[in-house]
Amino acid sequence: MRSLALLCLLAFATPAHAASPEQHYLDLRDRYIAKFSKAKESDETFKQHDAALDELTGVLRGLVGPVTIKGLPADGKSNADTLFKGDSGFGHLDGLAFATEGDKQQAVVTTTSLLKHWLREHSKDGMPQAIDAAFRSDRFYYQAIQDSAFAKYAELPITRPASASAAVAVLGVRGNGDLKGPPDEIDVVAIEGDKVFFLAATEAVKTAEIPACEKTWKQMIARKVPQDSMAKEDQAMEAYTKCFVKEAPSQSWFAAAIKKAQSQLELLPLR
Repeated sequence: MRSLALLCLLAFATPAHAASPEQHYLDLRDRYIAKFSKAKESDETFKQHDAALDELTGVLRGLVGPVTIKGLPADGKSNADTLFKGDSGFGHLDGLAFATEGDKQQAVVTTTSLLKHWLREHSKDGMPQAIDAAFRSDRFYYQAIQDSAFAKYAELPITRPASASAAVAVLGVRGNGDLKGPPDEIDVVAIEGDKVFFLAATEAVKTAEIPACEKTWKQMIARKVPQDSMAKEDQAMEAYTKCFVKEAPSQSWFAAAIKKAQSQLELLPLR
């Protein structure tokens, strides 16, 4: 009877299931966010903040495992720029970040579990919750890295590696001001097993304005409608990018953009 009673006590004392490694990371991250978002700014606070990012980097390295991406540093760091809620750059995709000097090429490697959690965290921002839909949305590329906005101009038809369950490439413009202009950034995302790879390359390809789309833009801007100039410009931009999606495949530079996107995909450690 004593043995039975002891076994019952142990059963109640043992959690039904241990927290996953991803949940351990998220709990640690959230504790630090709560701490620093209420802390007063000081040299000591910033020192502790940097140490917290280093700790999160260590946990992420254990989660993601070793990663080798051609042309990028071997050691990644936390993709989180800040743990101060409300700061510019808060809420980037959880994962290991790699970048060349000047950030002309950046990569983030994470897990599907962390990606799904991050998508849920950004649902109020209009982020699609299905992974495929998110990969095709400019919101993903805007909020995952950097502090600059991103406008998606077109998808680039790449060949998915046999080992990958998903692979998407987009062509767009990134910046803090006017996002209208010849797109030159190519972003590629791929999933292999439980790993998610995101690679962004600025000044990756030379494109050009499309006359038909310029005409659409000018017509939209010239409209006399009872709305503020920003709303009119947003609508004009939406019409312009829709035109770009339709017209881009017939442009002389489009094949080069596809080739570049495919070469970007080949930099990733996909089998």
